[in-house]
Amino acid sequence: MSPFLLTRTLPEDATDAALRVDVLKGLTSSPKTLPPKWFYDARGSELFEQITELPEYYPTRAEREILVGRASEIAAVTGARTLVELGSGSSEKTRYVIDALTGLHTYVPVDVSESALTQAGQALVEERPGLDVHALIADFTGGLTLPDTPGPRLVAFLGGTIGNLLPAERAAFLATVRALLAPGDALLLGTDLVKDEKVLVQAYDDAAGVTAAFNKNVLAVINRELGADFDPGDFDHVARWDPRTEWIEMRLRSRVAQTVKVPALDLVVEFAAGEEMRTEVSAKFRRDGVRAELSTAGLELAHWWTDSEERFALSLSVAR
Repeated sequence: MSPFLLTRTLPEDATDAALRVDVLKGLTSSPKTLPPKWFYDARGSELFEQITELPEYYPTRAEREILVGRASEIAAVTGARTLVELGSGSSEKTRYVIDALTGLHTYVPVDVSESALTQAGQALVEERPGLDVHALIADFTGGLTLPDTPGPRLVAFLGGTIGNLLPAERAAFLATVRALLAPGDALLLGTDLVKDEKVLVQAYDDAAGVTAAFNKNVLAVINRELGADFDPGDFDHVARWDPRTEWIEMRLRSRVAQTVKVPALDLVVEFAAGEEMRTEVSAKFRRDGVRAELSTAGLELAHWWTDSEERFALSLSVAR
């Protein structure tokens, strides 16, 4: 069996420390905010998997359609011997690309979740004899050092997750990715596209209320990890399209005037009735905008593929 290696580049207590910093900063800001990465404990990940199956939530299906239809073309264009996936999770969608890359030597999944990396990585080495899997427990937004693997490399960042980064954060992230690439390497990037407002809002505010539960789960995480006394029932889920910035904002709106205590931070937080706290930004993109952001980072857009309804795009760019 091919080797499965797991390397930790985050300290054991890094997640707890980052949560404390983010919650303290976010709850003392005006307006209040929380980063979307804290949705994804075990319960949050389960809820998100449910979201991807909802009729309103098109991005997962649209991206899968592109991957199924274009994986062989992606493989032919890149000839990658190393595939690096940022925020790999279950590695499910990436398998279409892995299967198509006949000369693939090493797969490098990168995620903050050790359990997700171990489960997906061990399954891959059992299913695909000859494939080396070198998993990295790392926060790819904070800089990244890749293992020494054969080129050319293909770095994949799928799911439209780049839309969760604010513009300055996106610029820093793309510059970091560019620094990982050598001549002949490429970036495969998933981006959700600007479309009808009703379609967008419904994707983040489904009729079954699964996204609402997912949004409120961040409060359960803070309660469990930091001893806070949030009552999720005192907050309403809000999804709003901002046409100026061309992004969806998910928020939690306080139903009543209330006081929340966060003992681990020695923090007392006041919420006014109707006050909203932003929990996620999900930017939507246009082709020219993606090209411009890639270009600023030193990447040249080489290929652009969309699903049949032009809801979602995969782009392939190369280092300049």
